[in-house]
Amino acid sequence: AKEDTAKEDTAKEDTAKYPAPYGGFVPPEVTKEVIVKMPSPGALDDIDERLWVPQTADVSFRPLLLNVSQGYYVNLLRVRGGGGVLSRHRHPGPVHGWVLKGRWRYLEHDWVAEEGSYVFEPPGETHTLVVPNGVEEMITLFNVTGPLLYCDEDGKVVNAEDVFDKLALAKAHYEKVGLGADYVDQFVR
Repeated sequence: AKEDTAKEDTAKEDTAKYPAPYGGFVPPEVTKEVIVKMPSPGALDDIDERLWVPQTADVSFRPLLLNVSQGYYVNLLRVRGGGGVLSRHRHPGPVHGWVLKGRWRYLEHDWVAEEGSYVFEPPGETHTLVVPNGVEEMITLFNVTGPLLYCDEDGKVVNAEDVFDKLALAKAHYEKVGLGADYVDQFVR
């Protein structure tokens, strides 16, 4: 029904005010856009639970774009359980985040990223993401360029996770929950 309404709205739209759509050459190698229908920020609970890929008991992600050709990904990160920690890590590339629900902070800083906050993480910084006690669920949209480099207390890299690891986790999870491993293909570019 919503799809029909959208088609009707488009049909009623006064397109005379717009320029003509581009009709020139488009290289055949250009990949397709990725359009992911998401609920409004106030309706995040409406996301099908099967789409959340577990990483730990309390941490999961919902892929939106897994760009294997450029080594970055965009996802929703969810931490549940009334508080939690995403291990200490460093990024060699920039990270952008938008907090959709809940709040979180870094142990290494005195600011708190709350619902509606935009966060830019510069390349090279090491930090420890913490969801404070009492926050039952935190969801943040992250655009991560390059890998997460998990570090010990001295900053030595002890593990790494990149777009290919996210892809492998998603394929295995979607196969396990009955969506099929190829379900993730719609997010891969």
